[in-house]
Amino acid sequence: MIWCVEDEAGIREIEIYALNSTGFSARGFSDGLSFWKALQEETPELVLLDVMLPEIDGITLLKKMKADSALSRIPVIMATAKGTEYDKVQSLDLGADDYLVKPFGMLEMVSRVRAVLRRCQAVSAPAQAVSGLVLNPEAHTVTVDGQRISLTFKEFALLQLFLEHPGVAFTREQLLSQVWDTDFLGETRTVDMHIRTLRQKLGRYGSRIETVRNVGYRLEAQNDG
Repeated sequence: MIWCVEDEAGIREIEIYALNSTGFSARGFSDGLSFWKALQEETPELVLLDVMLPEIDGITLLKKMKADSALSRIPVIMATAKGTEYDKVQSLDLGADDYLVKPFGMLEMVSRVRAVLRRCQAVSAPAQAVSGLVLNPEAHTVTVDGQRISLTFKEFALLQLFLEHPGVAFTREQLLSQVWDTDFLGETRTVDMHIRTLRQKLGRYGSRIETVRNVGYRLEAQNDG
C-alpha cells in the first residue's frame, strides 16, 4: 500500500488514481495529523509525503518517522515546491529516499516509486559474490579482489542483476526494463554503453560479462581455475 499525504484534493486524487492504475494500492491523507495517527495502526509499503501540510508539516513528520524504530525503515519520497532547494537537501539529509519537485508528472511519480521500492528491497539482500568480485547491497559497495571500486547507480544495478542470476542470458530489452524503469523509452545502445564501462571497471572480472550473440548479455559464473 502506497500512502499519499497531500493537502490539495485534486493532486491527491490524481496520485491515487495513477498508482492504482499501474498495479499499486494507494491511500490518501489530507493532513499530517491523520497520517501520523494511521501510522500507529498500519505500516505502508512507501509514503509519498508533501512538505507543505496542515497540522504537521512533511519535514517534521519525516523526522518523527526516522526517530521511531518501528517506522524508520519505511521508504519516503518527499514532494517539494519548485525552487525550494533547502527542502530537498534537508529531506535527503534526514533520510528521505528520493524527492519530487512540483509540479511533477504522474509517470515520473510512478517511476520513482518503483525505483525506490526496488532499492529498498535490495537492502535486505545478502552480499553477492563471484570469486573475488563482491557486491554488498546494504552498503551499496563493490570490491574487486578486496579493492573497492566506484560504479554509477545503473552499473551497480546491472551487476547486481547479473550476480543474482548467474548464467542467465538477458536481452537488451529485458535489461532496459529491469534496470531502467519499465516506462523508460531508451535505446538498447544505452545498455551496450553501460556494459562496456562496467566491464572496464571490473578489471579482470569484466570478461565474465559475456556477449550472447543475437540475444544480449549474461554473467559467466564459473570459478577461477
